[in-house]
Amino acid sequence: MNQDNRHSVSVAGVVIDADGRALLIQRRDNGHWEAPGGVLERDEDITTGLRREVREETGLEIEAEALTGVYKHMTRGIVALVFRCRAVSGTLTANDESRAFRWVTADEVTSVASEAFAIRVLDAMKSAGRPAIRQHDGVHLIGSSA
Repeated sequence: MNQDNRHSVSVAGVVIDADGRALLIQRRDNGHWEAPGGVLERDEDITTGLRREVREETGLEIEAEALTGVYKHMTRGIVALVFRCRAVSGTLTANDESRAFRWVTADEVTSVASEAFAIRVLDAMKSAGRPAIRQHDGVHLIGSSA
C-alpha cells in the first residue's frame, strides 16, 4: 500500500466543567483554539492516548464519558475520535504545545474556533446520544452528519 493512501488517527478530549463550559487550548504552533488532543501512537490504546494527549496539553487528568464524534480531515487523511470528558485532577499548565486556555460556552465556541473544530466541541456539548460523523477540509465542514 502506498504511504500516501494511509490515514492518521487522532484523539481529542472536550473537557466540560461543572458550568457546562468546554475547555479550549490555544496551540503554540498555529495560534488556533481547539479541544486538546493529538495523534494516537501505534502501540497505545485509544483511552490511554486520549488521557496522554489531554494531560500533555493541559496538565489535567481526565475521564472519558462518551465518544461524541468521528471526524475526517479529507485533504490530510486524519481521522479524529472526539470524546466528552471531565477533569478528575490536575492544574491547567501552559507548555510546549499550549500557550493559553479558555473555558467557553456553546455560544462562544464559533467565535474563537474554525467551523471544522468548533463543531467537535458543539457535538460534545450537546451529546445527542450517538456520535456525529463528519468530514471537513481543515476549516469548513463538507457534506452532512450521519
